Amino acid sequence: MDPRALILRLTPEGSRAAELLITHGEMVAALAVAVAMRFPDIETDFEFLYEAAMLHDIGMLRTDAPSLGCFGTAPYIRHGVLGRQMLEEEGLHRHALVCERHFLAGVSAGDIQTQGLDLPVRDMLPVSREEILICYADCFYSKKAGKLTRRRAPAEALASLPEFCRPAFSSWLEEFLELPSPVQSSRL
Repeated sequence: MDPRALILRLTPEGSRAAELLITHGEMVAALAVAVAMRFPDIETDFEFLYEAAMLHDIGMLRTDAPSLGCFGTAPYIRHGVLGRQMLEEEGLHRHALVCERHFLAGVSAGDIQTQGLDLPVRDMLPVSREEILICYADCFYSKKAGKLTRRRAPAEALASLPEFCRPAFSSWLEEFLELPSPVQSSRL
């Protein structure tokens, strides 16, 4: 499966959205693959990891986000749910789950209710190793103009997330960057 070809097929020719999806997807895919490669003893489906990282934000095409070149009708917060629908329509069920589960650092049904998020009330948390890697890598990159290829520092990525998402991302920082935990560093 060629994720670039799928993006180009689903977007208007020469659209800003296509360029953004491809560039952002490439950045997220490169980081997710690089992190996975640091752990050769953990089984990773690299082909799926790359494809799903490239497609994780496809649902933005159906949102009302003109600054991203998207002229749909749904609010942007729903891009993960919409992406799941789009990729299920394409027969890409495993990839579709990544779309829904990558939002922020994943959101639980409880988070959706407590935070009053305009999303279906169900767990949308990354489950597989590949889903977690994509969710993690996505937090380091913005889709804002002029910032597509700029990787945020870990502290900046953490600060960009709502408070309720920070514990999950903090645990990934420790796991993937091998940072000392706060308890360990206080003993040094």
